[in-house]
Amino acid sequence: MALCIPLPSYRFRHRPVRSSLERQELFGRIAPVYDNLKMQLNDLLSLGQHRIWKRMTVSWTRAKMGDCALDLCCGSGDLAFLLSEKVGSNGKVTGLDFSKDQLSIASCRQGLAPNACYNNIEWVEGDALELPFSDGYFDAITMGYGLRNVVDKERAMQEMFRVLKPGSRVSVLDFNKSTQPFTNLIQEWMIDNVVVTVATGYGLAKEYEYLKSSIKEFLTGKELERLALQVGFSNARHYEISGGLMGNLVATR
Repeated sequence: MALCIPLPSYRFRHRPVRSSLERQELFGRIAPVYDNLKMQLNDLLSLGQHRIWKRMTVSWTRAKMGDCALDLCCGSGDLAFLLSEKVGSNGKVTGLDFSKDQLSIASCRQGLAPNACYNNIEWVEGDALELPFSDGYFDAITMGYGLRNVVDKERAMQEMFRVLKPGSRVSVLDFNKSTQPFTNLIQEWMIDNVVVTVATGYGLAKEYEYLKSSIKEFLTGKELERLALQVGFSNARHYEISGGLMGNLVATR
């Protein structure tokens, strides 16, 4: 088994984080087994389609070679690595997350990956509600399963708008809060019988019980579109994926 050695500390930047302490501690607790658990759950819930969803999320940003891109709430880096392939060695990708443990995993994956362009990724420990970047800094932004977890969604959208260049796009992938009762029933059944069951095998059943309530408290696709327009984006569209179980908001500054 390959030894995972975190990359040198110069790849990390730290900023104070203003977030739900409870949620931050949760992601710290699950970090040691997160990648294995995430892959198992994603394959079961999506029948492997999550890989397509993530590529769609990145493609919707229209990121291109040489661009400067941000993956917000990056976790262990899935979208950041896909962005890196899009922008190439002459571009730059920043992966930001409030969990230092998750960033350490991302850094380990980066160090073990054979793709040279992944060297263009920098990992930043920071706050989605107070991004440590100047106005109009990024050509593209992705956010995967993160907006649902921030304590102030409007503030998070405002910050994405602020650091994005005019004419550029943000693409936000997450569970969809459907307005269809049947879709909601399927979603709840999958969480109770797949997510929590698998998480129990890792000793993390309680840590994943929050998922159902976080979706109920989330915004519908139409509400996400309205929020994006409210904070200043010129247009916004929410796409339902996989029969409405997942969703992707695409907004242009």
